[in-house]
Amino acid sequence: MTTFTSTTDTVTRDALAVLQPGFSGITAPDWLLRRVGEGLSSVGLFGRNIETPEQLAALTAQLRAERDDVLVAIDEEGGDVTRLEVRHGSSFPGNLALGAVDDLELTRAVAQELGRRLAQCGVNLNWAPSADVNSNPGNPVIGVRSFGADPHLVARHTAAYIEGLQAAGVAACTKHFPGHGDTAVDSHHALPRIDVDLETLHARELVPFRAAIAAGSKSVMSAHILLPALDPDRPATLSPQILTGLLRNELGYDGLIVTDGMEMQAISATYGIERGSVLAIAAGADAICVGGGLEDEATVLRLRDALVAAVRTGELPEERLADAAARVRALASWTQRARGAVPEPGAVTQEGTAPGTGIASDIGLVAARRALQLTGAAEPLTEPAYVAAFTPVANIAVGDETPWGVAAELARVLPGTATDTYSGETEEPAASVMRAAGERRIVAVVRDAHRHAWMSQALTTLLAERPDTVVVEMGVPQAEPRGALYIATHGAARVCGVAAAEAITGAPHPTVSGHRAEPSGV
Repeated sequence: MTTFTSTTDTVTRDALAVLQPGFSGITAPDWLLRRVGEGLSSVGLFGRNIETPEQLAALTAQLRAERDDVLVAIDEEGGDVTRLEVRHGSSFPGNLALGAVDDLELTRAVAQELGRRLAQCGVNLNWAPSADVNSNPGNPVIGVRSFGADPHLVARHTAAYIEGLQAAGVAACTKHFPGHGDTAVDSHHALPRIDVDLETLHARELVPFRAAIAAGSKSVMSAHILLPALDPDRPATLSPQILTGLLRNELGYDGLIVTDGMEMQAISATYGIERGSVLAIAAGADAICVGGGLEDEATVLRLRDALVAAVRTGELPEERLADAAARVRALASWTQRARGAVPEPGAVTQEGTAPGTGIASDIGLVAARRALQLTGAAEPLTEPAYVAAFTPVANIAVGDETPWGVAAELARVLPGTATDTYSGETEEPAASVMRAAGERRIVAVVRDAHRHAWMSQALTTLLAERPDTVVVEMGVPQAEPRGALYIATHGAARVCGVAAAEAITGAPHPTVSGHRAEPSGV
């Protein structure tokens, strides 16, 4: 009886150890601290948990007071997907911008500075970078989150990003294995399917993941996608053939395997999160990400109990759960060692460099400037303009909390600049824009115009009447450049908007040095 109780306690602690749950609020609730004390090894943070860097540092300190080696994870890709700066927009461009510049030292420097800021706030696991090859330009969920459509470009920048992030003491989590780039469905809503042969998968999707493994990525995140060439029955997250057979055995990966959010419809609608979590651990996953949409104690207890019950019935081998928990704890130990090896955070030092890095603290804006691609020519704007923001429905990964565009920056330089938002529901958007603009110069801001027929048509109508319009594409610049001046920013981060506003007005941002060609201190 005593032995049974001890075993049960161990299994329960291991079941808690493999969970990466979220919670609500900007301080840790009592239930979360209690579960951390009982064995919960990881916590996931989202935009709802973050107000300021100081508040975030206090929150992570609160968690570490309960358990010093707790993994504090975040979905901070920079660019369009930011949690650290969810209310203002990111200080760093995303992957597509870095891929467009194609300077590995720049990518490494951006990732290291982002990692430094995360580490300064007590975050030690970043669910990034995206190593997906954006081979399908109609992809509704990857897009600018990818370094590009060339597998080898994506591979080298994935490796550089991992090296930079982990140099700052923050573990990388390369996603979404084995590749989410060739999907036409968002796995937040349904199960995507990629019908390509093994040869294509190895020549395209898997190339960046091989590079990530060689670069020492501390974790890899699975994708909720069906690849019949690898497993005709189960999505990657639940597939032993993909997680154990391909990732572990064939590619030789020995780090932590994390699932994408289990409450996403691709899993929860078919399997349920309890059954899905058991199948994921059995398939070879080591950590269950849940909490983007579910953020309560009941979810943690449901998943814990489902894993324990599966061990008791023999559906989930106890050794597999123990191995998964051991991998979580091993990563936690690495972050502790890495934290001790990285210089203590402090104020920005001489020449505007980040302490201990030699990297310019404004490296994100430097990168955003370099990523701009301009077509055409126009006199710099010197009078108040009218900004028409053609806004698609945001995917769940990006969210709709984070502001984007160029209107705020243009209004700062050109007071009196006005703006309005137009959507696919707007009746005759081009006519509405011209009425609202009056005599003012129009700046049309679009996001993935090639994916939205209403947006493309509105541009056509608008440019026929107002050919002097400036067009700023802040998504994937797949459509042909149009307008008197066409600016491709390769992302909608705040710094991308700043860089575009500078190009439109000829006025550099007042708080940042004016050089545009090379990143300082890299």
